Amino acid sequence: MSEDPFATFDAAYVLGALSPEDRQRFEEHLRTCDRCAASVRELAGLPGLLARVDTPAAAPDPGPPPPDLLPSVLARVRRGRRIRLAVTSVSAALAVSACVALAVVASWPAPAPPPSIAMTALGQFPVRADARLDAFEWGTQVDMSCSYTGGRSGGDYVLVAISRTGVETQLATWKAVPDNTARIVIGTALRRSDLAVLEVRGGSGRPLLRLTL
Repeated sequence: MSEDPFATFDAAYVLGALSPEDRQRFEEHLRTCDRCAASVRELAGLPGLLARVDTPAAAPDPGPPPPDLLPSVLARVRRGRRIRLAVTSVSAALAVSACVALAVVASWPAPAPPPSIAMTALGQFPVRADARLDAFEWGTQVDMSCSYTGGRSGGDYVLVAISRTGVETQLATWKAVPDNTARIVIGTALRRSDLAVLEVRGGSGRPLLRLTL
């Protein structure tokens, strides 16, 4: 049996390190591959744990990780997963030998990820975005793609989450690049049920796009 060409995509997918083309191919693969879907679920909490690291409120967007850091992180994640897989396999073999009579195994396909939702424009602005929210035990992961369609000069943007009690939390900041799509994957400790609104705002704080949840 040939090796799965997507076997090493899981950690890069969760950390937002795949190209748009590879991300689309991998998401299509996840619909039919239970093993890769289980790997993604196992690593899904990583962005949220990183998001909990305290940083100054006015700190600039750190941007993508250094090129020599990400391979090291992915290698360590995969090495840890291989060790856990080996231990799990040995334990499973012992369990089967001790319980031969239990021969019926129930299996369910992995649930498909929720679809992305287009954010509503609040005026004639050269920006559009769609977002997907995934609920986890630690909170919510926001996966957003934002495209700037204006002229040569871009602008500064802010992603803000508003809770059902009216509390605003700044999730991310970035600078628009003409004819380019920015992808933001960020975690928040807010539960999915506690989120009321996501907004993309300009540098002046003016809301440009809104997603009512």
